Amino acid sequence: MRKSSAPRFLALDVLRGLTVCFMIIVNTQGSGAAPFSPLEHATWHGFTPTDLVFPTFLFVVGNAMAFSMGKSEMMSNSQAIWKFTKRACIIFLLGYLIYWFPFVAHSKEGWHVKPISHTRILGVLQRIGICYLIASLMIRFLSTRAVWGLSILFLLGYWVIMAAWGDYTLTGNAGLKLDKLILGDAHMYHGEGIAFDPEGILSTIPSVVNVIIGYYAGVFIRKHGNTDFTVSRLMITGASMVAIAYFWHLLFPINKKLWTSPFVFYTCGLDLLILGTLIYIIEIRNRKKWTGFFEVFGKNPLAIYILSELIAILLYTFTNKDGRSWYQLVNKNFFQKIAPGAWGALFFALAVMLTCWVAGWWMDRKKIYIRV
Repeated sequence: MRKSSAPRFLALDVLRGLTVCFMIIVNTQGSGAAPFSPLEHATWHGFTPTDLVFPTFLFVVGNAMAFSMGKSEMMSNSQAIWKFTKRACIIFLLGYLIYWFPFVAHSKEGWHVKPISHTRILGVLQRIGICYLIASLMIRFLSTRAVWGLSILFLLGYWVIMAAWGDYTLTGNAGLKLDKLILGDAHMYHGEGIAFDPEGILSTIPSVVNVIIGYYAGVFIRKHGNTDFTVSRLMITGASMVAIAYFWHLLFPINKKLWTSPFVFYTCGLDLLILGTLIYIIEIRNRKKWTGFFEVFGKNPLAIYILSELIAILLYTFTNKDGRSWYQLVNKNFFQKIAPGAWGALFFALAVMLTCWVAGWWMDRKKIYIRV
């Protein structure tokens, strides 16, 4: 943890803040009713607004790298590798510990330590750490042409592997087979009803490209500034990528849980469109009065995301005598009574989001920005 007064790139802070804000809302939908469909992931093939959250996180990681990689250029290769590896390992470890937290569980026999043999290894922060490390090493040691060539190989190679060693179903895809072989069922996500990890080993390969595209978008912005030319190029490129993804989808479905190659194109295209729009509104039209709320999230994304996860985990951990979690009780006895159905689920998520915002606002007032 450190205090920082480094200059900020406002549009990036706002994009990052929008992403964190929306991520908290979709991750903490209250129990007791089905959420609004746009606030849920696509069941399998297809796309919802919720599916854009995580890839945008990766995109802004790459975008931010374009404004920070200059510091590593003054380092030796060994120093740079150490910096990249240390940061990636810390992010990975934080993600792993969050899934293990609070390290104890309650059963009929009482409290017991959650065995490490049944902890999930991969996940959201873990993927961010891995993708950051791979992208950083590529950008450090390869030419721009080589980075783009390897990125295309990642996308096309992943398509070939998925088509040759399985299918595009939940139970028959190649990623599932690899994860079962290397990780084992006990260390995988079980939210789909079976052992299947949407942040698995194989699908990490194409997700690196989200970071790469975010990085070169940032490089382009740094070179050309917040101008009409920058906005037009971001918008044209974004629209083109969305169109390519649409036609690619006919052969290789857009699927967030498999993180398919057209999913990468589709989400990066949307991110370029959104970022271009933000630059136009914030920088060119100078409409900044509304940005303050989202800047709070954007300045401390890691800390606020972890706080939101810990709030939800703790509410699920503690139960009453009937075995109902505090998460269920708060929703049933308050939010579902004042707004039954999907609205009550949304209001609970908004309450968690605003709680995290207050914590972020306090940190911003104190000029405390957590970095790793």
